[in-house]
Amino acid sequence: MPTSVSMPALGESVTEGTVTQWLKNVGDTVEVDEPLLEVSTDKVDTEIPSPVAGVLSKILVDEDETVDIGAEIAIIGGEGEEADAPAEPAAEGAPEPEPEQASEPEPESEPEPEPEKPAEPAPASRPSEGPTTSVTMPALGESVTEGTVTQWLKNVGDTVEVDEPLLEVSTDKVDTEIPSPVAGVLSKILVDEDETVDIGAEIAIIGGEGDEPPMDSEAPAPARTEPTPEPKEEAPKEKEPAEAPAQAAAPDSEEKKDGGGPSVDVETLSGTGQASGTDAVGEAYVTPLVRKLANEHGVDLKRVQGSGVGGRVRKQDVLRAAEEQKSAAAPATSSAPRKVAADTSLRGRTEKLSRLRQSIADRMVESQRIAATTTQVVEVDVSRIANLRKRVTERDGSAPDFFAFFALASVEALRVHPKLNAVVDGDKQQVTYHDVENLAVSVDTERGLLAPVVKDAGAQNLTGLARTVTDLTERAHTAALGPDELTGGTFTITESGATGALFDTPIINQPQVAALGTGAVVKRPVVVEDAMGGEVIAVRSMVYLSLGHDQRLIDSADGGRFLQAVKERLEEGAFESELGL
Repeated sequence: MPTSVSMPALGESVTEGTVTQWLKNVGDTVEVDEPLLEVSTDKVDTEIPSPVAGVLSKILVDEDETVDIGAEIAIIGGEGEEADAPAEPAAEGAPEPEPEQASEPEPESEPEPEPEKPAEPAPASRPSEGPTTSVTMPALGESVTEGTVTQWLKNVGDTVEVDEPLLEVSTDKVDTEIPSPVAGVLSKILVDEDETVDIGAEIAIIGGEGDEPPMDSEAPAPARTEPTPEPKEEAPKEKEPAEAPAQAAAPDSEEKKDGGGPSVDVETLSGTGQASGTDAVGEAYVTPLVRKLANEHGVDLKRVQGSGVGGRVRKQDVLRAAEEQKSAAAPATSSAPRKVAADTSLRGRTEKLSRLRQSIADRMVESQRIAATTTQVVEVDVSRIANLRKRVTERDGSAPDFFAFFALASVEALRVHPKLNAVVDGDKQQVTYHDVENLAVSVDTERGLLAPVVKDAGAQNLTGLARTVTDLTERAHTAALGPDELTGGTFTITESGATGALFDTPIINQPQVAALGTGAVVKRPVVVEDAMGGEVIAVRSMVYLSLGHDQRLIDSADGGRFLQAVKERLEEGAFESELGL
């Protein structure tokens, strides 16, 4: 029986999605979980997989059309319905087979006037009829009221396709690309780079493609009249008509190249370097996220072998290529004098702070002004955890890193010490204690410091928490986080040891009241008790934990008790059940 495909849930608070590209055509066979189409929301770009195996018998939503979550977008039939699927494209090409049928019964002189129909300027009139389209600053997430234009990706007079990136916009939460809502020519740019405008403000105007080359409307006319007499002469021959479409396809592709080149522009922007017609463009489509990721890592998309459907380049392909470039560029060890390669990209430059950098600076300064911050440091022996990780690695090939253990111990301690999981409202002179542990994790990215939030971290076990932190960290580096994933934290943990630092003095992420810094885990000699109760020197895996807390609510004794709870949990090392040991 036919199966209905509906727009799936695409995240919290997301109510609709826009179809950016269909990856399958009507009549195509699809497998279970094979990508059907690409959908874009105000938070993410994603692929929608097929819920069943069968034949795509009907597409109900066009590209660039926005529908509500749960709306029906396509119908998939059984394998036996494949023969029915081509009926729809055949109906569109019906005028071509009619002359062949007309050649058998000669009385049909009426179809001869029908070839005059191609002279109708309906297709050519559409571009000229299309009015100019206003491009506005779209909604960029909850509580975001304005955006800053950081770079225009198109110039006035450039041809743009539907959903092709027009410009880059930065807010205090995310950096993203704004796609073109329609196909046409960029007629006017109303907002300069580095200018900030409100959500909904007009930023550009796109005109119809018919404004550019009026000669295109004349070119198709002879192209359409030529094939009509050819089938009559070559009707008795079966081999030559098969060659005729191939010959007719060549001028079509040439006309597309000569006629203003939207296909060339798309290929150039996608980084494929393939100029072979619209079919190649569709297969070589690269999402804005993948293109931006490639630019950040300096990856040439022309040299990336795509692992997606039809050879499409995916995020994983770019990351793999970036790692291969790094390993290839790694200098071989030699006895030659070491040469330090200076970074000349910033030396001697003066530039304005990015929107994200300004936001970080404002929040940090505001935190220092509001909170009465002090820092405490404890030393923790994590040798038992190191042994557990070694056992898991021998069994599974990999194990959760130390940071996952620190995060779990912190969440457990927050339940016992709720003062550190609170908010102080200085104006109202009141404090609110949260009933859920939303753990914000600081991530150092090329654009600046981000703090994605693990929602309800207290409900997750060690492995679940490790997976969530890894996922958020990876998407923070690829600019794939939604605005909702960067808000709502109740306590922050930062891994200062990632750069080798022993400890730091973390700044509180307002309106929170505490933040925990985790230093580098290093092996060093320490004094420990032996089995007989004596003192001996042994090599142990040690780490410093530093707690920055707001003394308006948390006294030093409160902070110390929290740190001791975390320390005891880590030194006890009782995580066997969490790791399946």
